[in-house]
Amino acid sequence: MTSVVQLIRSTALSDVAEYAYAATAPVDARLVFLAGACPLDADGATVAVGDVRGQAAQCVANLRTALAAAGAGIEDLVQTRVLVASSRQADLVAAWEVVRAAMEDHDVPSTLLGVTVLGYDDQLVEIEGTAAVVD
Repeated sequence: MTSVVQLIRSTALSDVAEYAYAATAPVDARLVFLAGACPLDADGATVAVGDVRGQAAQCVANLRTALAAAGAGIEDLVQTRVLVASSRQADLVAAWEVVRAAMEDHDVPSTLLGVTVLGYDDQLVEIEGTAAVVD
């Protein structure tokens, strides 16, 4: 199925960012609001303790699972927010590289944030998002 999400780029803005600056969805789209995908396994344990990349990969996997449950996929994302519990820019970049690779050609508008702490023990990464689908 083809996504209804239209990614918008502007030649007036820098092309350094690895994402579109905006996205739209048609008025008849069903919006899917995703809770933050956390680096938890099926038993609720935090995976890849101390490993930003490993946790980002688990977050992406859990994001895909939540999207599928809503009848959507990565290509249906309208927006994401990647939270990294670190003050080190290198940690934010490491998480972003995993998330960006998972998006492939769908360079959805995204925000990358360093935060002080996240909700689960040993959690370093969380990914929020909104998707749009037409049934």
